[in-house]
Amino acid sequence: MKTENFFSQSLAGTVVFLVALPLSLGIALASGAPLISGLLGAMVGGLIVGVISGSEVSVSGPSAALASIVVQQIARLHSYEAFLLALFFAGIIQVIMGFCRAGFIAEFFPASVIKGLLVATGLLIALKQIPHLVGYDRTPFGYEEFLEANGENTFSEIIKAFSHFQPGALTIGLISLVVLVVWEVSKSLKKFPIPAALIVVVIAIAINKVFLHLGSSWVVAASQLVQIPQIATPEAFLKTMKFPDATQLFQPAIYGAAMMIAFSASLESLLNLEATDKIDPNQRVSSPHRELIAQGVGNMLLGLIGGMPISCAVVRSSANIDAGGRYRFATIVHGLLLMISVLFLPGLINQIPLSVLAAILVVVGFKLAAPRFFISTWKEGGSQFLPFIITVVGIILTNFLVGVLIGLSISLLFLLYTNWQRPVVEVVEKHAAGEVLRIALGNQVSFLNRPSLARALNTVSSNSHLLLDARNTDYIDPDILSLIHDFLRTKAKVRNIVVSLLGFKKKYSRLKNIIRYVDYSTQELQSKLAPAEVLAILKEGNERFQKGAPLFRDYRLQVQKTASDQYPMGVILSCIDSRAPVEMIFDAGVGDLFSIRMAGQVAHAKELASMEYGCVVAGAKLIVVLGHSSCSAVKAAVDFFQRGVTAQQETGCEHLDLLLKEIQKSIEANMPFSFSSHEEKATYIDEVARRHVMATIYFIHQESPSLHRLAQEGKIAIVGAFYDVETGKVEFL
Repeated sequence: MKTENFFSQSLAGTVVFLVALPLSLGIALASGAPLISGLLGAMVGGLIVGVISGSEVSVSGPSAALASIVVQQIARLHSYEAFLLALFFAGIIQVIMGFCRAGFIAEFFPASVIKGLLVATGLLIALKQIPHLVGYDRTPFGYEEFLEANGENTFSEIIKAFSHFQPGALTIGLISLVVLVVWEVSKSLKKFPIPAALIVVVIAIAINKVFLHLGSSWVVAASQLVQIPQIATPEAFLKTMKFPDATQLFQPAIYGAAMMIAFSASLESLLNLEATDKIDPNQRVSSPHRELIAQGVGNMLLGLIGGMPISCAVVRSSANIDAGGRYRFATIVHGLLLMISVLFLPGLINQIPLSVLAAILVVVGFKLAAPRFFISTWKEGGSQFLPFIITVVGIILTNFLVGVLIGLSISLLFLLYTNWQRPVVEVVEKHAAGEVLRIALGNQVSFLNRPSLARALNTVSSNSHLLLDARNTDYIDPDILSLIHDFLRTKAKVRNIVVSLLGFKKKYSRLKNIIRYVDYSTQELQSKLAPAEVLAILKEGNERFQKGAPLFRDYRLQVQKTASDQYPMGVILSCIDSRAPVEMIFDAGVGDLFSIRMAGQVAHAKELASMEYGCVVAGAKLIVVLGHSSCSAVKAAVDFFQRGVTAQQETGCEHLDLLLKEIQKSIEANMPFSFSSHEEKATYIDEVARRHVMATIYFIHQESPSLHRLAQEGKIAIVGAFYDVETGKVEFL
């Protein structure tokens, strides 16, 4: 690690240490566990989990969300030692879950719930620190339950705090808060190498020393300072540790408690890990499976040495990121400092006022609850905002786990409603032979989709064609398969609905893929079509091309069906330009069109012969002369005409002049020989291309009596069109 990184990460670790220290003690106190157990949890979270975890910025430690579970399980198991045995087995369960790659569970939690978790955690930690900020410390530091043990709640505790504040703590807290906010908004101060959190801690200790020196009544009382248990020697530290009660090994309650702890700690870790990844400045993605293994190893060790259960903690992680933590070294430093402070520096650490740490956490909390989360989620619509805001309110008014589960439940309700509304995509496709209703199934079609699919099938018109499209479907629930079978056996037959199946996998053996509608031009279809109807088909095809929504066509079937004979609907004379493939432009099938391609769509005797064959012999009903914008042939014709040179002189091509001379017939005699801009010249070239299209139509009528006669009789139509190579739109002239 580079020297500057070592320095910055050490400072970030120091800030996390200052935040984690009172949190760990407060959570242990709120849990009814020995105070040292909270410190042990924080040490293991930094030194063990910090090394094993794949996350560079997350910090693990005792969790306020698990505090109520710890209280319940200690009471249920009748001793802290029995609880430690359950914690050891909970760690084993987490390790097994990690190796079984159970971390995928977090991926099923919607982003709105994760955002709600972040914001709620920020608001909650800020609200809970306000009493400590003013010197009212009746509730343990780090306690996050809405209903508090003293009968108050989060909001009533804040109101009471302002009538029971301690002047010295309030002064230190407000000064710290002002310094932190000014530091945050000042660009020059933010460049200072030492984090603001460390600065305000030093200022707070100094202010309290001044109060003490002056003999002021504003001196912060010992109860309002950090209170690390005084441990004189490492031997004394070892004596404070508790160990699991192995005599409870065969008690079923131990394993029930282990499951409860493992599930709760794992869920919190996975969700907090995902939330932490979202606020990681480097946007790294951590492995949830590895995180479960790391948390499991940590909890196994804590069960053996008397610590509290731990999880990935978004408050500590956010404080780490805010202080400049970018690598796991900061997490390890925080664990190391916790160990050193407990063993060697309790006197120094116990001089830190809780109000300054509360100020740090208030700033961290409001950063997590930044207005941008509310604004961005609001813009995403009600289906995102409601689960988000309900998660926020749920966590604040209950606790982490309950609030997250409430938010998840609301998201599931929206999912059910969405599936009920739009489980499938219904598209009416206009094929040459008529309309086909295509119902496209989703990637995963579960029983949740049954009501809407049933509704879609029930509304299919009688005497129509239906295509069930499963090309993008990986899984179909047996309930859905049964619904489709019943529809094919009964309703489709009774209502004369011709059903085609597409994309169904071989494992659904009872559903055979087959196309029962005609999606190419046949002799019967060709004979019924009028020129205007063919023109309408081409226009609709071009609209689909512009939208990027072509019809599905079974090209293999079309190749087979058109192999023996062909009955085209129309003949297209177009340019050889690579950007103008007529079958794609008009979304046509195999055998639908005769395509004649010539540079500049020039018509000579051979092209007329092809058109005559297509219409007189093969029965096509429409001839389209298709020009296009930015045509290189027209551009060359204009350019050479302007300069008075031939194509052979300029390019060395012996036959190119045969084409360009035909195009040059459409150039006006009074053509301007200079243009004010490139855009003006391009516009003129497109005008020439349009005139050339109309000149070609006139040429066809003049030079082909058979085609002219068919057009006069209304059996065919000859039309011009202009294709825009930039938009894909065809304009019929």
